[in-house]
Amino acid sequence: MDFSRKGTQKKQQQIKSTSRKVASKAGVSLFRIVLVGIVFLAIVGSFAGFGILKGLADSAPDIDQINVEPNGFTTNIYDRDGNLIQSLAGAESNRVYVKIDEIPEVVRNAFISIEDERFYTHDGVDVKGIFRAFFSGLSSGKFDEGASTITQQLIKNQVFNGGAEDNFADRLVRKVQEQYLAIQLEDKLDKDLILEYYLNNINLGAGSYGVQTASRRYFNKEVGQLNLSEAAVIAAIAQSPTYMNPISHKENNAKRRTEVLNSMLRLGHCTEAEYNKAIEDDVYSRIQSVNEEIADESYYSYFVDELIEQALEDLQTEKGYTYTQASKALYSGGLSIYTTLDSDVQKILDDVYSNPDYFPAVGSISYWELNYALSIETAKGETIHYHLKDLKEFAGSTSKYFTYFSKKEDALNLIKDFKEAKLKEDDTILAENTSLILQPQSSMVIIDQSTGQVVGLIGGRGRKTGNRTLNRATNTVRQPGSVFKVLSTYLPALDSAGMTLTSVIDDAPFQYPGTSKYVSNWNKNVYEGLTTLRRAIYRSMNVVTVKTLNQVTPQVGFDYLQKLGFTSLVDTWTDSNGRPFSDINLSTALGGITKGVSNLELTGAMAAVANSGIYTEPTFYTKILDHDGKVLLEKKPVTRQVMKESTSFLLTNAMEDVVKIGTGTALRFPKLQMPIAGKTGTTSDDNDLWFSGYTPYYTATIWSGFDNNRPQVDKSYHKRIWRDVMEQIHIKKELKNVPFTIPDSIVTAQICTKSGKLAAEGLCDHYIGGSTVKTEYFAKGTVPTEKCDIHVKATVCKDSGKIATEFCPPSSTKEQVYLVKEETHATHDTPNILPTETCDVHTAGNSVKPDFPDFPDFPPTDSQTPTPPPYPDDENENDEDTIESEFPDIFNYNY
Repeated sequence: MDFSRKGTQKKQQQIKSTSRKVASKAGVSLFRIVLVGIVFLAIVGSFAGFGILKGLADSAPDIDQINVEPNGFTTNIYDRDGNLIQSLAGAESNRVYVKIDEIPEVVRNAFISIEDERFYTHDGVDVKGIFRAFFSGLSSGKFDEGASTITQQLIKNQVFNGGAEDNFADRLVRKVQEQYLAIQLEDKLDKDLILEYYLNNINLGAGSYGVQTASRRYFNKEVGQLNLSEAAVIAAIAQSPTYMNPISHKENNAKRRTEVLNSMLRLGHCTEAEYNKAIEDDVYSRIQSVNEEIADESYYSYFVDELIEQALEDLQTEKGYTYTQASKALYSGGLSIYTTLDSDVQKILDDVYSNPDYFPAVGSISYWELNYALSIETAKGETIHYHLKDLKEFAGSTSKYFTYFSKKEDALNLIKDFKEAKLKEDDTILAENTSLILQPQSSMVIIDQSTGQVVGLIGGRGRKTGNRTLNRATNTVRQPGSVFKVLSTYLPALDSAGMTLTSVIDDAPFQYPGTSKYVSNWNKNVYEGLTTLRRAIYRSMNVVTVKTLNQVTPQVGFDYLQKLGFTSLVDTWTDSNGRPFSDINLSTALGGITKGVSNLELTGAMAAVANSGIYTEPTFYTKILDHDGKVLLEKKPVTRQVMKESTSFLLTNAMEDVVKIGTGTALRFPKLQMPIAGKTGTTSDDNDLWFSGYTPYYTATIWSGFDNNRPQVDKSYHKRIWRDVMEQIHIKKELKNVPFTIPDSIVTAQICTKSGKLAAEGLCDHYIGGSTVKTEYFAKGTVPTEKCDIHVKATVCKDSGKIATEFCPPSSTKEQVYLVKEETHATHDTPNILPTETCDVHTAGNSVKPDFPDFPDFPPTDSQTPTPPPYPDDENENDEDTIESEFPDIFNYNY
């Protein structure tokens, strides 16, 4: 046996054993060191992490300085009866605030079930939700499952601008601060208030913010009326306002809606029967129907357009806002505007104006007016702009009215052909603008004259194509024609110039002073002779009107017009070519003014005549409340007495004759007995058709014509519209037939219509031209004191037609009443003027003649009475108010 070898092996074994022990001890020591290091790092890391978290928390906004209340609210507009008629909303402001008790449990539970099912038990941060989202991410590899509570979402939207960070680090910072603030917020506010803020703040797609606006947008109902199925639809949108939109992405919404309903069933927020009924509900068909209705009403009405203009102006002038501040308040301030609009009146207006039967038939004189522009970029990079004149050259049209098409399709086909001809391969359309507007156009304004409140308004016919667009009732001006005669001339004549309705003006050829131009009557070269102002009003006589204003003076007439609220008149004005213009002249008597007037201002002025001479500035609202319900603006009537009450009545009574026997007989109500006073108006070439009139209740003015001036063939359709609108309103409102009130300042007297003085018995009533005796109204103190002195009795020889002499046989003579008047031109008076020569048929040498039949007894028969020109036929009235070419600079110049 080799003991030495054994010893060596044993020694080696001992060495190995020792080495193992040393290694083991070293390993333990190293592990201890590593362990201590890990613990140390963990401790340090913990402190560092805590420090980082504390730093992030400390850098978060102060809980006492943040505001999580929703901001940016919809402004609601109400009619005079408190019915909501329109909402205004700016960007992210389409929000209507509702209290938590107005939000039904089914809506609250729908959001809680899908967004934060432990909302009422956590302290602002849902720890269980965080771990669930974390482990779900580990298993799926996607950490996209939300764990934000409703409280956190509210803070994210209101404090952190929705949380749209650019990178992960910023998102992590926001998340930490969001959770920190959520815990603090729950110590400050109770759960129901947090939920209330959340449900009023959340973006729910289609420009809707908050559950109330979303309910109206998708279901056209208040949030309190939503059922389980509808509540689940809205709650489903919260995950993504764009991709869960039930209109544009209904499949996505439907899937999410099912998840909402499943959660509600699991959490006991609905029964299985309710769940099954909701699942089977065809809710998206209802949403589509509502969306189509809203699309048809996507633009504000013409009334709301003007209301916005007035509100913006008043916020600046009365509250000192800048335009930007006023606009922000109006579109984002959550205001409540109570208007003067009567929805019954407006509906009648809308119904009539949407009925094409009231307007000239398409294919005859109703047209589509085309405006067109095209810009293209050629393949070589050249830019070419085409305009309407290029389209006209392409069509080869020489017509003055090329832009008017009887069929809309004709215009569109022409554009199509034009583009095919101009566009080459690889050309690009940069811009194209096509506008087709139905013509003729029309506007109508209705005012309650007792208050000055606008109760209805139409600013154009045809479908509205935008908000705050051309409003023909308020922000365009047109020549008013003969409507102006009453306001510019007869009002000041009666009110302050010492004239009465029986004042007589000779309707005979008359030159404008200082010119060689004659005033033209609408019935051309027919003159009626001595005429009272009353007759001149209801016959719309141009010569008498101009002569009257010449006596009143144009300055006085102009001053009255300004008191009546007309802002478009000019005392002196020079155009860009240096040509001077002024409305202080005689052409203003006939409505020939520099720029024209708006329908609204004309209606307001006529309403002053209807309202006992008190002018009230037309108003569109009564009060505006801020978001807290406090009065921000209150519209109190601004009134002024612009004429005597007696003048108001005299004009009214004369204008009743316009409708009874004058140029406006087509305006009488066919179904309802109601007094109507008003004045017709037609401008040169029948470009503008007007009627402004009133009943004891409402004043209304209608204008009709082509936007770019064109003669009209049918000159009475506007009267039919006015008549039917107003009659339907009075029937709808069940308004009683009452006469216009006669004030105590009015008296009556019998007068002669040829002299304007008191009637002379036996003379005026036996006038050869027919009795001129009439009972007329006067303001107290203005009754004539003298008797007629222009009617005289005279014996005339039948054979010669001259004054009888002693040689005329009795059987050849007759005593009759004639008119004493000097004439330089033939008028209706001419046959009845007292002869100035004596009989030269019967003389001393031939005084014996056979008897002739006596003159017939008075009054003469119709065949013996001179026949005046017929009244204009109301259905074919032509050139009633033509001023023709007396002032070509005014009527041939475009403004």
